[in-house]
Parts: sequence; C-alpha cells; structure tokens
Amino acid sequence: MNKRNSKNMLTFAGFVLPGLVIYLFIVAYPIIYSVALSFSDYNPNKGGIWHFMGFSHYRTLLSDPDFYHAFKNNMIVVAVSVFGQIPLGFILAFILYRKNVRYSSFFQAMVFLPQFLSTIVIGIMWRMIFRADGPVSRFLQYISGDPSRQFEMMLHPDTIMIPIGFALIWMYTGLYMIIFLANLQKINDSMIEAAKIDGASETQIFFKIIVPLMTGTILISCILAIAGSLKGFGLIFSITTEGITRLNAEVLPILMYRTAFQDYSNPLRFAYGATISNAIVLISVVMIIISNAIGKKLGSDEES
Repeated sequence: MNKRNSKNMLTFAGFVLPGLVIYLFIVAYPIIYSVALSFSDYNPNKGGIWHFMGFSHYRTLLSDPDFYHAFKNNMIVVAVSVFGQIPLGFILAFILYRKNVRYSSFFQAMVFLPQFLSTIVIGIMWRMIFRADGPVSRFLQYISGDPSRQFEMMLHPDTIMIPIGFALIWMYTGLYMIIFLANLQKINDSMIEAAKIDGASETQIFFKIIVPLMTGTILISCILAIAGSLKGFGLIFSITTEGITRLNAEVLPILMYRTAFQDYSNPLRFAYGATISNAIVLISVVMIIISNAIGKKLGSDEES
C-alpha cells in the first residue's frame, strides 16, 4: 500500500469510525441487549445473574390477552394513520398545489401548526376537550337539551380509540401534507396544462395523473405512518389518565412500558418487556414488507 492509499484510508477511518462507534453504542448495542434479554430470566433483584430460557417469554406473549388488546388498538392507530392521515394530507396538498383555496400560505401554516407543539401538550389539550365535563360534553348537552348528557367515549374500551383517532389525524395530517406538497411541486406543469386543454376535470387530473406519479411518495408515507404508529407512545399516554382509561386505550409501547417499569409483581418484568419491544419491531418489519410488496404490485400495474 503506497503512501497516498494509506492517507486515504486514514481519512476514511477518521470520518467513519466516530459515527460507527456512536452507532454501535447507541443503536446496535441496545438492540442486541434487548434480544438477549428476551431469552433470559434477568432479574435485577437477584444480582443480575442470567439464565437462558429459550422462547418461554414469546410463548407467554402469544397467550397474553393484554398483548392482543394492545395489538388491536395499535392496528386501529395504523389504520387511522394509513387511511386517515395520508389520504387527507394528500387531498389538502393537492388543493394547495392547484391553488383551489384562498390564503393558501395561512391555510398551510394552520394545518402544519401541530408539528410545532409538544406531543404532551397536544395530548393534554385533547384530553380536556373530550373529558366528561369538557367542550364536547357541553356541546352534546346543548344540542340534546339534556344537562346530564356526557361524552362517554373515553370511558368505554369499544369507543375510546375514536377520540384518539381524531387527535392523531389532527396532529399528523399536516406532516404528510407537507411531504406530498413538496413532491407535487416537482411535477411538470405542462402535463397538467395539456390534460386541461384536452378537457380533463380536476378529479380526472387527480386520479389519472397525480396519483400514479405520486405512488412512490405514498408508499414512503405509508412506511413512515406504520413505523410511527407502532412506536407511538406520548400522545396516547398523555390523552389517557392513569387507570382503566389508559388500560382501555393501551397500545404495544404503553404495554411494554407498564410491564417493564410498573409491574413490580412480575420478577421477570424486564425480560418480558424486552420481549414485547422485540415483538413491536417484528410486527413493524412484517407490515413494512407487506406495504413494499403492495406498492411494487401497484407500481407494476400502473406501468403495464
């Protein structure tokens, strides 16, 4: 190796090694540690001695009703994100792109505003809106004429995800609107002008030109939505209160937190919590693979 190559290698190592070391300690090590922990009986009260337990925690997970309850709620959050936030953000971006609304800059800023607010602040705000004596309850009392009428969706496991769905849409629609708007602005305007000359309506332009051109962006947005929904913690945690309300709205990250850091009666809570976190990662990977497969299929259909 000549002097020039040695210098290039040293330069390369100088740039790469710091980032690699940080990645190994901050990202890779926790992942490996979590996987190893899920196969053990680690208990800090026993001096940190580990024993290999195989797939015992994973078998327990598959028979845990709390896991399936949290998984069901998480799928509702994923559905709200993929079929609520993304389509609504896409439509709003198209309206702004086509300049179909007055004061578009103000409209864009208002829709994107929740991204500047703390997740905890947003959660507390929506909890106050939907609580039993909040504005929604007052409105229901007014229109029904019944002063005892209260907003009870937050109290029932079958309906608690509905107000949470509204909060999720309000918070994240603006993010996808900006993503779509940035990509819409890359489209050649001459294509749309030619379609208008040929007599195409706005609806035809949207479905025949815009949607096919934005398939890749839609797929990426779906992946972001799935990953964000499965790791979402702060908004639901802050909307709900401690006790039955939070248990009714429990999603997998909150179940993992409750198991690992609050279930003191379980001596294997850290190992079982790691098992839940690994299940979240596995579910995310599977759903992203499915989304990619569907996106490629739709892409091939459009090409054909």
